[in-house]
Amino acid sequence: MQKEIAMFDVQKVREDFPILKRTVNGKPLVYFDNAATSQTPQVVIDAIVDYYSSYNANIHRGVHTLSQEATDAYEIARKKVQQHFNAKHSYEIILTSGTTHSINIIATGFTNLLTKGDEIIVSALEHHSNIVPWQMLCERTGAILKVIPMNEEGELVMSVYDELLTERTKLVFTNHISNALGTINPIEEIIEKAHKVGAAVLIDGAQSCPHIKPDVQELDVDFYVASAHKLCGPTGVGMLYGKEEWLEKLPPYQGGGEMIDQVTFEKTTYAGLPHKFEAGTPNICGGIAFGVALDYMNSIGFDNIAAYENDLLEYGTQKLLEVEGLKIYGTSKNKTSVISFNIENIHPYDIGTIVDKLGIAVRTGHHCAQPIMDFYKIPGTVRASFSFYNTKEEIDALVAAVQKAKTMLS
Repeated sequence: MQKEIAMFDVQKVREDFPILKRTVNGKPLVYFDNAATSQTPQVVIDAIVDYYSSYNANIHRGVHTLSQEATDAYEIARKKVQQHFNAKHSYEIILTSGTTHSINIIATGFTNLLTKGDEIIVSALEHHSNIVPWQMLCERTGAILKVIPMNEEGELVMSVYDELLTERTKLVFTNHISNALGTINPIEEIIEKAHKVGAAVLIDGAQSCPHIKPDVQELDVDFYVASAHKLCGPTGVGMLYGKEEWLEKLPPYQGGGEMIDQVTFEKTTYAGLPHKFEAGTPNICGGIAFGVALDYMNSIGFDNIAAYENDLLEYGTQKLLEVEGLKIYGTSKNKTSVISFNIENIHPYDIGTIVDKLGIAVRTGHHCAQPIMDFYKIPGTVRASFSFYNTKEEIDALVAAVQKAKTMLS
C-alpha cells in the first residue's frame, strides 16, 4: 500500500479539477463534502460541453446524423457502466436519475410480488432513500419491515441478522458503505445468507463506488444502485443493475415513450430490457458524461484511490482526535474516508458555519440518516469526507479551523 501511495501524485490529480483553484471567503477552497457530491474533472466538463456543442439530439429511432451520433455515444456509456461493474449483459444496466430513482424502481416493482405478512429487512445504517421507499412498499402490501441493529462502533449486529432471516423474508437491502459513518458493511455475508432463504438483495452503492470497484457477478447481488455525481460525474444520472431474471419479472416503473413496443387504445406491449425501465427522454448528456467519469476514475486506478484515501483517513482521524472534547462517531476498523464528529456541548451546525468562513466545506446535520443520530442521541454531526484529490495539508487546515471554532464557541 505504501508503494501505491508513493506512486500517487495528488498535485497532478488536483490539476484536473478546475474548482479546486477557487477561493471561498477569501481562503483557498478545501472541499470535504465528497460524500454528498464529488467534484468534476475537466475531461467530464469537456464531454458535457462537447455534447451540447456538437451533437445535441434525442436518441434511439432517429434517422438523422445527430440522433445516431447521440445514440451511439449514450449506448457506449451504458457499455462502460456494464464493464465497470462487470454486469453480464449491457441490458442489465438501467440508466436512471440516480440512486434514489433506482431504489424506487425496485420498491415499486415489488408491489405485486409481496403479500401481507411477507418480511423485508433493512439495516440501521441506511440513508433515508433506502428506508422510505420500503416503508411505502410495506404500506401498499402489508409486508413487515425488520431492521438489522447497529452497535456503538457503527457496525451491524450480524448475529441479529441471522435471527431475522426466515422463509418469510423476501427482500434484504443495505448500503455497501454508510454515508454518515463510513462503515463498510459485510455485504458478501449479507447476500449469501439472504439467498439461502430465497430472498433477493439490493445493495445501495452510492457511497462505495467512489472508493472501490464492485463486481456484481462476483457478489452475486440481485440489484446494485449508484449515482454518477459521487463518481466525478454530473448530477441527475445514475444506474440500476439488476439480474436479467429479476428485471424481467418486474413491471415498468413509468409509462411513456421509449419503454413501449406497440401502443393501441386497446392494449400496449412493452419494450425489452433496458428500455422497459427508461420511459421518456433520458439525461442523454449526463449518461455520456457518466461514462467519461468512469473512464477518468479507472485511469487513476481504484487500488490507488483506496490506498491514498485510507492514508488520509488515518491521518485525519489522528489529527482530529488531538482536539480536546472531540468525539468521532463510526469507529469500525473496516471503514472508508469519512469522519463524523462532534465537540462536546457545541452544535455541529455552529462548527460548520465557522469553518465555512475559513473556506472549508463540510457537511453538518443528520446526513439523511436520522435513525443513526437517534441511536447516538445526538442532533447530527460534522462530517468531513475525503477524496483522492484532497491532501494532508487540507486536513491540517480543517483541524486548525475546528480548533478555532471550539475556542470561539466554548
